[in-house]
Amino acid sequence: MSSQILLWVLFHVFIFSLLFLDLVVFHRKAHVIQVKEALLWSAFWISLALLFNVGIYFFKGPESALQFLTGYLLEESLSVDNLFVFIQLFLYFKIPALYQHKILFWGILGVVLMRATFILGGVALIQQFHWIMYVFGGFLVLTGLKMASGKEREIRPEKNPILRLFKHFIPVTTSYDGGSFFIKQHGKLFATPLFVTLLVVEMTDVVFAIDSIPAVLAISSDPFIVYSSNLMAVLGLRSLYFALAGMMTLFHYLKYGLSIILVFIGIKMLLSHVFHIPVLTSLVVLAVVLGGSILLSILRPPSLRSG
Repeated sequence: MSSQILLWVLFHVFIFSLLFLDLVVFHRKAHVIQVKEALLWSAFWISLALLFNVGIYFFKGPESALQFLTGYLLEESLSVDNLFVFIQLFLYFKIPALYQHKILFWGILGVVLMRATFILGGVALIQQFHWIMYVFGGFLVLTGLKMASGKEREIRPEKNPILRLFKHFIPVTTSYDGGSFFIKQHGKLFATPLFVTLLVVEMTDVVFAIDSIPAVLAISSDPFIVYSSNLMAVLGLRSLYFALAGMMTLFHYLKYGLSIILVFIGIKMLLSHVFHIPVLTSLVVLAVVLGGSILLSILRPPSLRSG
C-alpha cells in the first residue's frame, strides 16, 4: 500500500512540475503557437509518454506497460474528437490565437481533478457491481454508432445552465484586457470571454470523460494505469491542437475509425465474462483502425469522394 501511495504522489509531483515549467518557463509570455513549434512540442509529449511507459515496464511489469500503451493510444485517438470542439468554442467566443494556449493550459488543471474522480469512481463501481461493465459496454457501442451516423456534438454555450447561472452572479465583459480571466471596472468584478471559454472547456471535458474513461477501463482495471494514460494523453492534447487545427478537415474518415474503436471496446466489455480479448489484440486493432482511417483520408481527399 505504501508503495502505491508513493507512486501516486511521485506521479502528481511529476505532472505538476511539467505544468509549472510549461507555464513559467516555456510559455511565460503569450504568443501565437506556430505549426512547427506545435509539432516539436507534440513530439516531446509523445516521447515523454513512451519514456514513462518504459518506467512502468520496469516498475509494474510488461502487462501493465502494455495496458498503459493501449490506454494511451486509445485516449489520444479519442481526444482528437475533442479538437473539433475546441475549434468550435474558440470560434464561437472569438478567442484570439494569442490566448488559446493559456485557456488549454488552465483547462488541464481541472482535468487532473475531474479525471481522478471519474476514474476512481468507475473502478469502484466495477469492483462493487460487475454488471456495470455491461452498462459501460452498451453505452460505448451506442456512442460509436451515433458518431458513425454523422451527428456531430452540438456546441451551444448560450443554453448551458451552468454558464447561464455563472453570468447571473458575475457579469461578462467583451474585453480581453491583456489575457486576464477577471477584471475590475468601476469597482465591480467582471469575467472576460477567456474565463467563460475556460469554464465551457472544463464542462465539455466532463462529456469527453464519459466517453473515454469507460473505454480505458475496458483495457485495465488498475486505477493508476487508467489515470496516468489519460493524463499523459491530455498533456499532449494542447500542442496536438495547434499542430492539427488547420488540417482537421483533411481527416474526414477519422470519425468513422473512432466509431469502430468505440464499438469494438464496447463489445469487448459486453463479452468480458464470456470471451477475453487480450490487451495486445486491442492494441493491434486500435493501431490498424486509427492508422487505416488516417491513411484513407489522405488517399481519398474530400474532393475525390464523389468522383
